[in-house]
Amino acid sequence: MNAVVISERVRARVGEKRLSVLKRFSKALVTAVCGTVLSQIALLGLLTGHADSTLASFLAFLAGAIPNYFISRRWAWGRDRKPHFRTETLPYVLVVATTGLLSTGLTTLTDHLLQPLAMSEFWRIVVLDGAFVGSYALMFVLKFTLLDRLVFRAAAQRPAEPGRTGTAGEERTPATTSPS
Repeated sequence: MNAVVISERVRARVGEKRLSVLKRFSKALVTAVCGTVLSQIALLGLLTGHADSTLASFLAFLAGAIPNYFISRRWAWGRDRKPHFRTETLPYVLVVATTGLLSTGLTTLTDHLLQPLAMSEFWRIVVLDGAFVGSYALMFVLKFTLLDRLVFRAAAQRPAEPGRTGTAGEERTPATTSPS
C-alpha cells in the first residue's frame, strides 16, 4: 500500500465518524425537542394552575425526561435490548438528573429574583418558561457529549463477559456451543 491509499482510507474513516456523530447528534436533538415540548406542556399547565415553581419545573422535567430516555436510547443510539442497570441506566440517570437539577435550580432562582418585581402572573410565567427552556438549551450539548461518550458508547465498547454474547451494557444471553 502506498501513502496515498492509506491517506484516503484514514480520511474516509474520519469522515464516517464525524457523519456518525452528526447523525446521532441530530437524532438526539429531535428527541430533546420532543421531550422539551412535553416538558413545556407540563410546566405551563402547572404554573398556570399556580403550582410552586420548583415543583412545577421538577415535574415538567420528568414529563420530558422519561419518554426522551426510551426514544433517544432506541433511535439516536440504536440500543434495542434491555439496558444494563450499572453500565447504562445508572450513568444515564446521573447525567440527566444533573441537568434536570440545574434546570430546576435556574427556574427556582429566576422565580426568587422575580418575586420583588411588580409583574403580572402572565409575564412571570413567560419569564420562568424562558429560564426553563434556556437552561435546557444550554445543557443539551453537554448532555449529548456525556451520553454519547460516556454512557452509550462506553457501554457498547465494554468487552462481553466470558460465556455470554451480545454487546456489553445490554441484556446478554448465554452463549451456546456447538458440538465439534
